Amino acid sequence: MHRLTVQYFDPADGETFLADYRERHVPLAQAIPGLDRLTLTTPRGDGAPYLQAELCFTNRDALKAGLSSPEMGAAAADAETYDVARKVTFTGEVEEI
Repeated sequence: MHRLTVQYFDPADGETFLADYRERHVPLAQAIPGLDRLTLTTPRGDGAPYLQAELCFTNRDALKAGLSSPEMGAAAADAETYDVARKVTFTGEVEEI
C-alpha cells in the first residue's frame, strides 16, 4: 500500500476548518481514482498537527495515477483555500508488520 499524508497545522478557526473540510474537501478527495481508503485523525500533543488526512492506494502506480488525476487537482486546489498556519504533504510506502 502507498499513502499520501496531509497534515494541517493551527487553523485560524478550528471548528469552521473541520466542518468545511468534512463537508467540502472529503467528497473531493473521495472522488480521486484508485483511492482505497481515506482516514482523518485529530492528533493531540506537542507539535502535532490539528488534522491529519491519509489517502491510501493499493500500490505506487495507483498513487501516481491518483496524484495526476483531475480529481486530485480539484482536491489540491481546495486544500489551498483553508486558513491554516502551514500544511505538510508527503507520500510513502506503508509496511505492515
